[in-house]
Amino acid sequence: MEDSKNSLENLDHKSTDVDGGGKVIVLDTGSVIGSESEAMLQALHSRSIGGLMNHLKILSEKGSNNFMKNFYVGYGHKSIGDCGTATIFIEGVSMLVAKAIQDSPLYSGQEASTRYIDFQIQPFKNPTGTKEGEIILETWRKFYIDSLPETMEYLKIQFPIGEGESENIYGKAIAARAFDILRGFLPAGSTTNLAWHTNLRQAADKLMTLRHHPLTEVQKVAEAIEATLIKSFRNSFGHKRYEETESYNEFYMKNEYYYHNTECEDFKLTSNSINKNLLPKNILESRPPKTELPRHLAEAGELQFEFLLDYGSFRDIQRHRAVIQRMPLLTMELGFQEWYLKELPQSIREKAKVLLKEQKDRIDMLHLSKEEKQYYISMGHNISNRLTGNLPSLVYLAELRATRFVHPTLRYRAKQMADTLSELFGPDGLTMHLDLELDRFDIKRGEHDIVLK
Repeated sequence: MEDSKNSLENLDHKSTDVDGGGKVIVLDTGSVIGSESEAMLQALHSRSIGGLMNHLKILSEKGSNNFMKNFYVGYGHKSIGDCGTATIFIEGVSMLVAKAIQDSPLYSGQEASTRYIDFQIQPFKNPTGTKEGEIILETWRKFYIDSLPETMEYLKIQFPIGEGESENIYGKAIAARAFDILRGFLPAGSTTNLAWHTNLRQAADKLMTLRHHPLTEVQKVAEAIEATLIKSFRNSFGHKRYEETESYNEFYMKNEYYYHNTECEDFKLTSNSINKNLLPKNILESRPPKTELPRHLAEAGELQFEFLLDYGSFRDIQRHRAVIQRMPLLTMELGFQEWYLKELPQSIREKAKVLLKEQKDRIDMLHLSKEEKQYYISMGHNISNRLTGNLPSLVYLAELRATRFVHPTLRYRAKQMADTLSELFGPDGLTMHLDLELDRFDIKRGEHDIVLK
């Protein structure tokens, strides 16, 4: 154990502080064969049948430095970058930054849940740096903290502990429910931590757009990520920038990145291009529970849904990489999700209604763009979510999210999607395997934790 501790302490993790707050760390795993060397070995394997042992000899004699610099960065053999990976830890950034980094079908990683963050001390991002901005953010914090004890007691009355149930697990389930309710009153400027596990090519490609993001904070985080990756993999980054490409990326990121439909309906199937002739009935009807449809059924086409969803639940549904979702702009124009109000004790509910009006007035007075105002808007406010996917990806999403263990506002939308899929493709053999007790309070949610033993 002591040897392990000493070796861990000797690892050379590279880090960069983000201008304006936050930190980026690229993990050093201590591997003898690092990511750049691993990429080189795989590239050699594609050009020579000498075998791995021969490639290792070349690596030992020549190293991977010039190889990666010449072939991956210099000559643009981008597939070589697919063969080496990095794990990047990004700390102390806003929820908005986390969503920007995760906005990719190729994203792999984890983000801190609002259930496990202590919002009594957690910093909030105040991009204006003004007293007015600080008042808005701290007003949200005070309501969250002050409301938590009474909300938890109220929930214990609504959902009393059952006979034989563990008090510890029950308590965690009640707390999880309370956190899920009160998260609607936390601002999107709340800070969080996330991890991004990516190959070197995907990192470079993603940074090409992040550095042109409409939010200054995202741009600064992108700069810090790139600087840290250069420290860690000095021969795999520093790609040549082409002026026309940079201008194009800047144009569409500034003008088309955020999606916002002020006329978004409650829930609507907006398009259906699926060719049923490409959906074998025996494959649809024989699928057992907890089993995904074959990926090749994606060739049949796509469905597109649009619906109102609170930003807090958008953070959850965005984890589904197999569907395409536009990045929504968080505003107050589409209203506040009523579920968060209905779940509060009556006395707190009335205070919440007053709070929402007062906070809206304060935010309206800020001399900021709509993009920058997102930091001050609470995550219970609705966004217009446009979601496009093929049948395998939508069936997976709907079945996974339409369960009692999912946040109710997202669960409701998942059930609507599931019902639509059943109506459209049930006659063709599709059976949706859904939770039959969707709305039951289940203390097993209290077990959904990661605890050191």
